[in-house]
Amino acid sequence: MLHTLKLLLPALIPSWRFFDVIAPSPRIEYALLETAQEAPCEWREFRPRPARLPVHSMLKRLFWNPRWNESLFLVSCAERLMANPTEHSSQEILKRIRAEITRDTGGTDPAPWLQFRLGFLSREGTQIQKHITFVSPVQPVFGATE
Repeated sequence: MLHTLKLLLPALIPSWRFFDVIAPSPRIEYALLETAQEAPCEWREFRPRPARLPVHSMLKRLFWNPRWNESLFLVSCAERLMANPTEHSSQEILKRIRAEITRDTGGTDPAPWLQFRLGFLSREGTQIQKHITFVSPVQPVFGATE
């Protein structure tokens, strides 16, 4: 019993040394395009955080929140994409954006092309600045071809 408690305790009481460094979290934004050559003009934040959250929703999220877990996975993919770009990280982000677009549009084709970017917000004096650090190549949303 004592051995089990020793194994469980670090999960219940996390260490402050869990993170190597505390830095801004990347924001994922995407744009839907009519052609593969079009320059994006309207970027949308992917899964923006709600401005307000009722107490009952906060309590429910303590025990069941798969969407937030997936969002944390996307943040780690974005951080990996910044540190060491791989096709896997980029494809994981694209796959989640495509699924969300499909869910939000009910399967109707909103626009044939998709592009995403990563940005960081930082405070410089009294201003909030956005620094874009990665822009993906244009990809088909569903089955579009050039």
